[in-house]
Amino acid sequence: MKSRHLIVALVAGIAAATSLALAAPASGGGDREVRVRGTCTGAATSKLKLSDENGRIEVEFEVDQNVNGRRWRVTLKRNGVRIFRGIRTTQPPSGSFEVRRLVADRAGREAITARARALSGGQLCTARARW
Repeated sequence: MKSRHLIVALVAGIAAATSLALAAPASGGGDREVRVRGTCTGAATSKLKLSDENGRIEVEFEVDQNVNGRRWRVTLKRNGVRIFRGIRTTQPPSGSFEVRRLVADRAGREAITARARALSGGQLCTARARW
């Protein structure tokens, strides 16, 4: 009977150690990540990724149009306040661009929105994620 209790205790210990190892953050930052697929008019795609970067939020917004040299006006906002505004140009080989920003991770929920409008043709891509 004692050997059965020993086996149960051993299995429980292994399970606990495994769950702790899986919950530990990855090296180089945390393990929290949010990915959302944006919406676009026309033939483009977009995605917004938020991830933990050493206590800050890494915001990555990507637009893929499969056309090189197209200029886009891009705006990123956190809780309605602009954190980035600029022009980006789709680059070879994929005809895409990416905007990456690190922002402070404040207490409470954060809403990050991304918007890109092509300067020619008016194509629009948007994405929204909660942190």
